[in-house]
Amino acid sequence: MYRALKLFLTVTTLSATLVGCSVNPVTGETEFSLMSAQQEVALGSSNYGPSQQSQGGRYYIDPDLQIYVQEVGKKLAAVSDRPGLPYEFVVLNNSTPNAWALPGGKIAVNRGLLLHLGDEAELASVLGHEIVHAAARHGAAQMTRGTFIDLGTTALGAIGGSYGLGETGAQMAQMGASAWMAKYGRGDELEADAYGMDYLAKAGYDPYGAVRVQQAFVKLSEGRQQDFISGMFASHPPSRARVEANRTKAATLPKGATNRMRYHQKIAQLKRDRPAYEAEEAAIKALNAKDSATALAQLDKAIKIQPNESSFWELRGHAWEMKKNSTNAEKAFTTAIRKNPDLFSAYLYRGLVRFDQNNKSGAKADLQKSYQLLPTPPASYYLGEIALDSGDKQTAVRYFQTAAQGNDELAKKAQSRLAVLELSTSPHKYILSQVYVGDDGYLRIVVQNNSPVTVTSVKVQLAEMANAYMVESSTNLDGPKQLKSGQKTTIKTRIGPFNESAEAPRFRAKVVSVQVPE
Repeated sequence: MYRALKLFLTVTTLSATLVGCSVNPVTGETEFSLMSAQQEVALGSSNYGPSQQSQGGRYYIDPDLQIYVQEVGKKLAAVSDRPGLPYEFVVLNNSTPNAWALPGGKIAVNRGLLLHLGDEAELASVLGHEIVHAAARHGAAQMTRGTFIDLGTTALGAIGGSYGLGETGAQMAQMGASAWMAKYGRGDELEADAYGMDYLAKAGYDPYGAVRVQQAFVKLSEGRQQDFISGMFASHPPSRARVEANRTKAATLPKGATNRMRYHQKIAQLKRDRPAYEAEEAAIKALNAKDSATALAQLDKAIKIQPNESSFWELRGHAWEMKKNSTNAEKAFTTAIRKNPDLFSAYLYRGLVRFDQNNKSGAKADLQKSYQLLPTPPASYYLGEIALDSGDKQTAVRYFQTAAQGNDELAKKAQSRLAVLELSTSPHKYILSQVYVGDDGYLRIVVQNNSPVTVTSVKVQLAEMANAYMVESSTNLDGPKQLKSGQKTTIKTRIGPFNESAEAPRFRAKVVSVQVPE
């Protein structure tokens, strides 16, 4: 997605004169934006699925809860300033209390947040707030200002680290596909609060729901709720000023319904399963402490309460891996897949186990499925290894190129693999050369190895140009017998002498072949 996003940004930058100033659909104010409304919708639509994958996937234990949140969201969207947006609302299977909106009306709320809300009006307040972010084009404005942050990737990196996954967990933070959300400024937050309360009132909800939500968030932020600080508060910082602003606004609006009893009926399954997710958190802490026995015991408690939660089984797989029991790890990941076949992660980890067991066909199937759901560096790298093992160098190069983006150990391994593959066909991409005239008037060629591997038997083609585009003559020269990664050396030639160094531009050098030791 990073590559696609870079292309998108390039296109929007070039077309800035075409987009230019636009009217904020909520406030009516004229604003500068690099994104058209159509681009905004396209960006949100293309990233909505990957964003969900990167943050736990959809909550599936209680499908009725999804329907309920969708109903409340659509009720608010219908009275918004942009009712024609393709709004979607989803509950994510994530314990972090958070909610977010992608450009174009793609909105998500974590199940972890629902347990901190007291009634339907408070849920409507959260959803209305996110609807304003979408309707007022706050995401587009933040992208124009260059203040977009990758909260999805950050959250996923934290999840990976929390699971005690070591290198793989850290690599997950480098994923290309994730939730792109804006770190909104104070003005955007107050605007979303105020207009969101208007939507509450229009939809028949108690506007004081927005006051209660901010009161709860302030109280939590003053305590030890670090999950809030890394979640909701990262993009929606609470404050007492917001509480009072909401209270003042609510006093001007008509009273409405709270639907407290209905709300608690709808989240009843979440409340029943709360001890299971608390046991899961204890298991994660145990894994971080390399205590697999305690982790398994906590997960047994969680599974006894809610046996259908795939994340519990996936964590069991990691615990068994920690105990060096790959057979039980594979079984646990298989159960996780059976419980939730629509999430990438269990396929990824089972694929890695199968790869280590030399079950390349099984690993390939799992890693491809994982990659289809969410392309990650680990899946890319090991799919590249499998392709290389089968002799499909072209496919291997494609996967290694994806995995090579980043600075972690896996990216470095992918960069080495990629260099070895490409050095045989395009050595000039890695071994750079430059012509100059030495003090004695003869041509010199500087050759530098920018690849991550040592090369030998370097051959350089020196061409004399008739003009900027036409070669008059060329010759191949022997370069250094060995050139280590990062090493630079100079090749002396017998071409010359020249009276002026300005003669050097008539010549061009290109590394045409190297050998890569096994």
